[in-house]
Parts: sequence; structure tokens; C-alpha cells
Amino acid sequence: MTVTPKPTGGVGMNPVANALSIVLLIAIIGAAWILFGGYTLIFKALIAVILGGALVGFGVHFVPVGGAPAAMGQSPGIATGVAMLAAGAGLAGLFGGAFAVPLGLLTSVIAGGIGGALMMAITCLFVTLIYTYGMGIPSASGKVKVDPITGDTQAEYKSQGTEGHGLPFSSFAGGVIGGFLGGLGGTLIYYALLKVYEAKLPAILGLSASQASAVVPVAVSLAGIFAIGMFLVNAVLAAYNITGTTEGFHDPKFARFPRAIIATLAASAVCGIVAILVAAL
Repeated sequence: MTVTPKPTGGVGMNPVANALSIVLLIAIIGAAWILFGGYTLIFKALIAVILGGALVGFGVHFVPVGGAPAAMGQSPGIATGVAMLAAGAGLAGLFGGAFAVPLGLLTSVIAGGIGGALMMAITCLFVTLIYTYGMGIPSASGKVKVDPITGDTQAEYKSQGTEGHGLPFSSFAGGVIGGFLGGLGGTLIYYALLKVYEAKLPAILGLSASQASAVVPVAVSLAGIFAIGMFLVNAVLAAYNITGTTEGFHDPKFARFPRAIIATLAASAVCGIVAILVAAL
């Protein structure tokens, strides 16, 4: 009897799936170009949403996630799931970026990135304190012999029978980078959708130019709902690509990120066109 192992996400790229994703992406972008009359506000918003989704998917691969094994000191990383941790960083970034929208696109997305990075930095700090002083374990990687940033050796600190434990410095730094990229991407999605809704909703609701400001609460709510939804979609795709625990950018699983980028580009295009069509037709 032959036992077929369950799929684990794999490391290699699936040519057929990648080709279908790219075709879908190009088809949606092409349809948007034709439907909305070329390089207009709506078309630019769709491109921004797609790029934002890709940033989210890429950023998730930097985040150190240890799941249940990390809670028992048997794996490095934060003791929670990939999607949950990424969503927390993304929401923190969205709040920071949303408050900075009146200051312009660049300031808004940078503020969003800083918000996500700050959330991850605080999380990683308190996780390290708990591991060190609460559980009495040192930070040690099970995936590399030497920390790629500090150069510290790891083997002498790693307990037998574990994949490492705690939060090595590179994992800490990767978490901050991932939080920044996630907050940056999520805020870019929010900002792009907000501008579309602010421009299109007054006409849909039959409001005059003097009444246009009345749509701001609705526009903010819609943009926030879709931005959070798209962040979760891309975070879950990245989580499936990682499959389980990861120490961050020095983990061998990090090499899988090209596959996630292609998937998040296609998924963001589908979600983005739906979010835009709410107000564009």
C-alpha cells in the first residue's frame, strides 16, 4: 500500500498555478484600464491596492511565529499563528496611517508602516522578557548556527530535542521589518480606496458640492472595512505558504516568498476590483 503524504505547501513554484494567477492579474488590470478609461484615479487606486497586498504578503514572511511549540519553549518565535500576528501589526499600522491621511500619501503610508513596526517591536520585547525571566530560557535559533545580524553562535544555547527557543535577535529585527511592510501595505490599500470613495460617493448619493463632506464618515468606514479584509486575505495566503512555524527572514521557509507574492497580487486584484466597483459603477 502506498501512503501519499499530505501537501505541506512545498517550496517549489507551481508553473500552472503561477501562470493562472498572472493571467488573472493581467486580465483584471486590462479590464480596469478599458472599463475606467485609462490611467484615471480609479485605475491608479487598483494598482495601489495590488501593490499594497503584495507588501502585506511579503512582510508576513519576516514575522517570527512559533505557534504552540513556542509556548512550550520548543521553537523560536511568538506563540501565536501567522495570520493573527500579522493582522495585529496590520491593524496597528492602519490606525496610524488613517490618522495621517490629511497629511498626504507619503506621510500616511510611512505612519502606517511605523505603527505596524512599533506594534511588532513592543510585542517582541515583551515576548523576550517572558521567555527570559518567566520561562528561564535563552534565545537560540534552530535554523542557523550563527545569528546573521549579531554573529552570535546559537548551538551552545539550544536545548536538546528542541528547534531552538526564545526570540533570537534576527527574529526580533525581522518582526519589526515585517510589521513595517505590513503597515505600509495596509495603509496604501486604505488610502487608495478612501480617495476613490471620497470622489465617487457624492455623485452616487446625489449630493451637491457643498454637501460632499458628508460622505467622509461613510468613505472612511468602507475603506477601513475593505482594507482590513484584504489584509486578512493576504495574511492568510502568506500563512498557508509558510505552513507552521518560522523564525523570520533567516528561516529556510523565507525562500518561499515569491510564490506568496504571485498569489497575493492575484488575490489583491480580485478583492481590489470588487472594492472599487462598490463606488465606481
